[in-house]
Amino acid sequence: MALAVRGWDPFTGLNRRFDRDFDALVRRSFGGRAAQPFVPAADVVRDGSDVLIRLELPGVDVDQDVDVEVSGGVLTISGRRSETSEQDDSGVLVREIRSGSFQRRFNLPDGVTGERVEADYDRGVLQVRVREAVPQAPSPTKVANRDRSAEESREAEQARETGE
Repeated sequence: MALAVRGWDPFTGLNRRFDRDFDALVRRSFGGRAAQPFVPAADVVRDGSDVLIRLELPGVDVDQDVDVEVSGGVLTISGRRSETSEQDDSGVLVREIRSGSFQRRFNLPDGVTGERVEADYDRGVLQVRVREAVPQAPSPTKVANRDRSAEESREAEQARETGE
């Protein structure tokens, strides 16, 4: 039985590792995120009894490309952000600005209708105000306690007096 003898190269493993790391870096830098859709960031905050929803929508024509709708207890904000330039992609090295369709949905409390929702757009931020969305804390109600043993004693007393 003959054994094949090869020379051992200590740099072979290092070269493979370098190639893998370099390939991963290139994929991340030059299009590894292409599959990720555009999803605008949102803040939801309380303002007294109102709720404010702010979405970052820079570069979006809200009059043409954004819809705010209330249906079935859900606030839906949907739209589209178009490509910022129509140039040839041959010179693009890195593309991080996302474009495409988006949709954000927010559950609303019971009883909130579209009449209580307002939307304003200023400097790349869409602000949606849902008026009186936070239910007011109910005021405490005093409940009277009945003393059943006292009632039964009175009923028994009345029965004896009437001779029943």
